[in-house]
Amino acid sequence: MGQPESGKISKITSLTPGKNGAIRRGTPPASASETKPALKISGIACGCGSCDTETPKQELPPSEPKLTTAINCGCDSCDDEQKEQKADTQPSVDVGAISCSCDSCDDSHESETAEEKPSLLTSNQKLVLAGIFAVAAEAIDWFSVSEWLAAFFALIAVALSGVTTYKKGWQALRRFDPNMHALMSIAVTGAFLIGQWPEAAMVMVLFNIAEFLESKSLERARNAIQELMTLTPEQALVQQSDNTWKELYINTVGVNQVIRIKPGVRIPLDGTVIRGSSSVDQAPITGESLPAEKNEGDVVYAGTINQQGSFDYRVTATTQNTLLARIIHSVEEAQGKRAPIQRLVDRFARIYTPIILTIAVLVALVPPLFFAAPWFEWLYKALVLLVIGCPCALVLSTPVAIVTALSVAARHGILIKGGHYLELGRKLQVLALDKTGTITTGKPELTDMIPLADTDSAECQQIAVALAAHSEHPVSRTIVRAYPETADLLVQNITSLTGAGIQGVIAGETFRLISPKAFAANNALTAQVAQPISQYEAQGKTVVLLVKADTSLALFAVADTIKASSQQAITELHHLHIHTVMLTGDNAHTANRIATQAGIDQVYSNQLPEDKLNQIDTMSKQQIVGMVGDGINDAPALARASIGFAMGGMGSDTAIETANIALMDDDLRKVPLFVRLSQATWRNILQNITVALGIKAGFLLATLLGFGTLWMAVFADMGTSLLVVANAMRLLRFK
Repeated sequence: MGQPESGKISKITSLTPGKNGAIRRGTPPASASETKPALKISGIACGCGSCDTETPKQELPPSEPKLTTAINCGCDSCDDEQKEQKADTQPSVDVGAISCSCDSCDDSHESETAEEKPSLLTSNQKLVLAGIFAVAAEAIDWFSVSEWLAAFFALIAVALSGVTTYKKGWQALRRFDPNMHALMSIAVTGAFLIGQWPEAAMVMVLFNIAEFLESKSLERARNAIQELMTLTPEQALVQQSDNTWKELYINTVGVNQVIRIKPGVRIPLDGTVIRGSSSVDQAPITGESLPAEKNEGDVVYAGTINQQGSFDYRVTATTQNTLLARIIHSVEEAQGKRAPIQRLVDRFARIYTPIILTIAVLVALVPPLFFAAPWFEWLYKALVLLVIGCPCALVLSTPVAIVTALSVAARHGILIKGGHYLELGRKLQVLALDKTGTITTGKPELTDMIPLADTDSAECQQIAVALAAHSEHPVSRTIVRAYPETADLLVQNITSLTGAGIQGVIAGETFRLISPKAFAANNALTAQVAQPISQYEAQGKTVVLLVKADTSLALFAVADTIKASSQQAITELHHLHIHTVMLTGDNAHTANRIATQAGIDQVYSNQLPEDKLNQIDTMSKQQIVGMVGDGINDAPALARASIGFAMGGMGSDTAIETANIALMDDDLRKVPLFVRLSQATWRNILQNITVALGIKAGFLLATLLGFGTLWMAVFADMGTSLLVVANAMRLLRFK
């Protein structure tokens, strides 16, 4: 019945050892046996639409660490744009407390904390007792036992369940900003005044039961985000300076330290494998369905799960900078940014509620004053209108769906930095893509090897690898990777041929691994050599020659290969009627080859960063354009596009920070998945709004025709709100 209380992670600070799997930052206590304080929440963000400030962030002294987060209070008195403020003088509250202390919202929300003041009854117990007294009042009234006893039981029921509702309603009326609590308070008070004691009590009890059920229903969406925080273990097995191994809290582990991972455990920090191999389940972070094989040199992420093998890895990021921490931060940012449809609904609700109140007043006064209608009958109809007119379901229609969709996207390895981009995704018309690292793997591979003389292929490979091992050029490194089992040869007198290749002496003979252009500068290329070179270069491949003296022994062709997922991604984008464009700095031959393989509609080659920016500018004048990239050179275009997608795994920090959405496993198929999620979310929101307004309109008409009662109004309002929440929860099953 109130606003969704969606958890929003705003900051992670140091946390002492406690619950398994919690993220730990800062310095741990000297002993794990020390008292473990409860997790703390410090910022309570009012998310209901009428106050201009957010609850001040309440900081604990440095000696008492905490986990900070913000929770929408649901008080219907906060503004769309919430801003974080710090209030060092106020104490932090425990997890679960929902209190709003913003300057323009005086609601006194009941806090349920571990350190709250002693009370004879909990809020749930009070609600149960209120229900019993309300039913008793109805029974007494039904059997006409005693009107005064029925009134007494009804007053007890309202006192037990309605104090908070009355407080919120009074604060809203005092600000001349009527909300659902104000409408409910007026309705219950009016029912008392006309002698409908049992109905007044039942209305208040049912209203509070509805709020309780809604809060429980919303926990699924809220927990889907908060579960991200439990993905890492609190301790890790770390190598010490004397080569021994010791269990340490992960917030004490620094960059370049070595951690040993045993089978079946979660990886605590990001790093690079230095010894051993295994398969790792990366689904919690990247959404990949199959485990990824990890060998020496491969990257592992915090929060992922090791499978059968064991390995050691060197830490590359502390707890504040892991990929998981970036995910949590991105989700937090996204929850704080309202989608346009959500802001529109909130603004409509602000207008809608006073209109309902005005209509109720007219219904109560006009017929009796001008048409001599019975006062009791029309006052009762006005009270029913107030109850059914509560905008609960309408206000819930968008934020629950959006928060749920953000949770689903994060689960699939798609980090969306705001509801605005989630809503805009369904309108995407053109998708521009960088080539290297986006459509292709970004790692050249050896595609062809041709002997050119009467020499053994294996011998040519062995000589080429021996020379290439002494070069850091990408082509040389590709040749070395292509033949890992080749035996080492002794190379002497190694000489780097600047811009051309490398030269060395093997078994007394001079060999060169050289580019065809450099070789042709001093030697005539025979047709046997020139023809395959032209053929491969026309395909966008890079060619090097292995030569001895002036004789070409073998040809090696290297190319950046397309990702296995790219073709499928482009096909899915076409099914969604999205035009695809490649923007690459590579030459036309290479660009056309990759575009043909991937099925891309349009290609622009030899593009500098400013050229990419200009292309995005031109396309954006008439269409909604997205841009996918991974490098610093893509950042300007990513920023200018309507939606910027960054490759979150191998992408540069600049690209990831600039983009609106990060694809955590560098899989282009996540782009059409995002578009489909955006479409599903929009359909869900429209369904919710239609149901909320449709049911209310129908019941308002029934009430004016004399068929509505207070009981029916509460059930209709409660049922509509729960129906809207349940419909939004269906998005959790999105695949």
